Amino acid sequence: MTGTGDKEVHVVTGGAGFPGFSLGKQLTKKGHLVRLFDIKEPVWELEDGMEFIKGDIVEGRKLCEVIKGANAVYHLASYGMSGREQLNKDLIEKINLGGTEAVLKACLKNDVTRLVYTSTYNVVYGGQEIHNGDESCPYLSEDKFTDYYSKTKMYAEKKVLAANGQLTSNGQILRCCALRLAGVYGPGEQRHIPRIVSYLEQGLIKVTYGADSSLVDFLHVDNLVQAHILAAEALREHKNYIAAGKAYFISDNSPVNNFEFFRPLFEGLGYSYPKVKVPMTIVFYFAWLTEILHAVISPVYNFQPMLTRTEVYKTGTTHYFSIQRATQELGYVPTIQNDLTGVVAYYRKLGRVKGHQQSLFFFYLVNAIIIFLIYCVFMAVLPRVSGLAFI
Repeated sequence: MTGTGDKEVHVVTGGAGFPGFSLGKQLTKKGHLVRLFDIKEPVWELEDGMEFIKGDIVEGRKLCEVIKGANAVYHLASYGMSGREQLNKDLIEKINLGGTEAVLKACLKNDVTRLVYTSTYNVVYGGQEIHNGDESCPYLSEDKFTDYYSKTKMYAEKKVLAANGQLTSNGQILRCCALRLAGVYGPGEQRHIPRIVSYLEQGLIKVTYGADSSLVDFLHVDNLVQAHILAAEALREHKNYIAAGKAYFISDNSPVNNFEFFRPLFEGLGYSYPKVKVPMTIVFYFAWLTEILHAVISPVYNFQPMLTRTEVYKTGTTHYFSIQRATQELGYVPTIQNDLTGVVAYYRKLGRVKGHQQSLFFFYLVNAIIIFLIYCVFMAVLPRVSGLAFI
């Protein structure tokens, strides 16, 4: 581990991911020494002042070594946000719950005084319409969750906020806050946008769903980084520890229709914007049946579900939140709003433009089989579920 000298040491768990690495880069520019901790190695080159340590978030001894001497910890590590990851409950629980508990223990053992936890809108959102919500919104009740990731993030957020004010091993006070993020984007984002571009290349994005008037939030990575740095500062004495024990919604503060948000990406890569709209209930059923099929055949073929129920809700139902508390207490002001210019340029530079893809015959063949199996399952279970109501 690097020595501290006169510089502060800041630890970023999940530091090999796009948000964590972006945060680490900005922290080094502020003169801090940064330790990135992750199970996988970053795909980007480390900059001066950055150190990468590979390890499992639930490995207590290793985690304590990383956190030792840290002035602040940013806990971004998580699992199960999208796609097939959402269906691996054991790993989701291990990382999101077990990992958070391990981070809290390591902070208390090593006299860390500031912990910023990266949370999600999904701790309060489960398909219901929310217009300009704020931090008074209650946690979602357990029976309303459609995915395990969101439920474990809620449990983890509660644990972090409950730990605020606890004494460390040498009598210091650990102060904690949580940032509930909208969907993150930016050039180099590795979770959501690569799937969308892949679906475009495979010819799978042909329809939209949800009301044209539906609005959702997004979050540019630069704004994410700003919010985390401001939150850590707001846990210090000169800020009167104003963020201690609190949660904040963080977004670009510019609600937009989900599909309209991605229009510049579609058209910038040479694809037409979908003209056909289908009822959201049909898409929800499709996602639900895909999850059932995945559970059945994943031991043989662990395919990537095109959509999950949570993703249908997130993209097709209005839910956006006020950033007023973050602005007033943290000083957070988004510098970029709903701008995909950098993302389009990133993929054009990679040659991911319509007409440059390799043959996708095998992919189409496999997915034709999957669609046929979904149809068979749908015909088998439809009589049993036809009476179900959806939020």
